[in-house]
Amino acid sequence: MYIEAFTSHFSNIIDQRQTAKVTYPLEDILFVSLCAVIAGAEGWADIHCYADGHLAWFQKHGYLKEGVPADDTIARIISRIDPDEFSACFMQWMQAVHSASDGQLIAIDGKTLKRSYHRNDRLSTIHMVNAFACENKLVLGQLKTSDKSNEITAIPDLLRLLDIREKLVSIDAMGCQKSIAAQIVKQDGDYLLAVKSNQKSLHDAIMSAFSSVRQAPLSPLAIENKHGRVEARAYHVLSANELEGDFSEWQGLRSIGMAMSYRHCNGKGALTYRYYISSAELPEQKFADAVRSHWFIENSLHWVLDASMGEDHCQIYQNHAAENWSLLRKLSLNMLRSESSKGSIPMKQKRAWMKPEYLEEVLRAGFTSLLEI
Repeated sequence: MYIEAFTSHFSNIIDQRQTAKVTYPLEDILFVSLCAVIAGAEGWADIHCYADGHLAWFQKHGYLKEGVPADDTIARIISRIDPDEFSACFMQWMQAVHSASDGQLIAIDGKTLKRSYHRNDRLSTIHMVNAFACENKLVLGQLKTSDKSNEITAIPDLLRLLDIREKLVSIDAMGCQKSIAAQIVKQDGDYLLAVKSNQKSLHDAIMSAFSSVRQAPLSPLAIENKHGRVEARAYHVLSANELEGDFSEWQGLRSIGMAMSYRHCNGKGALTYRYYISSAELPEQKFADAVRSHWFIENSLHWVLDASMGEDHCQIYQNHAAENWSLLRKLSLNMLRSESSKGSIPMKQKRAWMKPEYLEEVLRAGFTSLLEI
């Protein structure tokens, strides 16, 4: 069942090679690479090693009839896949096997692939913008930018590829732009945008609106004592009508929010205020949940990609290889999380490396499950 699902979702990728010279079909190379990355592969040699170790299993399912290709062959084929085609297949797969409930949070943030630069040009490092469903910790899509500043232009392009109807989209201060807010509203979604000094008049107006709140005793407080530090948080929401000035250019603006956090660690304390705008009329608890959940994209995606999948240490960069590897990691991570057995991501990867039958469970869950996100 999952074999047919893989074929149906990823068969639209065009093989750039001359048909007469093809020994190893693109579908074989892509499927083997996906399986190997699920099992923890971090380079071309790892993919070759995994395929060689489980050749009988792959051949049983109709793959690698001509044997295992060299790692250079795998590298050449994967690096020439059009990343836009690959990404489109990825998003179609996500829309086909996952359903999103109304009001759920989609966080958008960027991440640099630190070693993906050409060895003669460090400025060629790839920066990706990711869309992440925070509730179930699943990647919904990615888009490459040429540098971090281009997140502003890349985010609307990524949004257009996503179904955000009746979803709450959260973006950090770099994405706090009138055009991005308008794009989200146009697609029938709601935005929650962090506001900093890059939007000075808006930032100052929000600070002024919350001045009396900051001077009053902060309550209710959520207090945590973990890892040798004490943290206290409070959240407040006001109607956008409380703003002094004309901010009608911010399409759909209905509410403003303030998040206060106090951290005490190693004998030192720090008080921080962060401000937000939203097109949704958010109750304070939902605002608090959304602000905290946004950081799942850092803790549950970016950190996992580095710590469990070695993304920051990966030196693959030629042609489209870095971008396609990035998508393979996210495709694999989604599948590992869809599989319901207990265990960390590294533990599941080890099981998949050792036991093809467990890999089958991961593939089956990833390609056929319907999850609420």
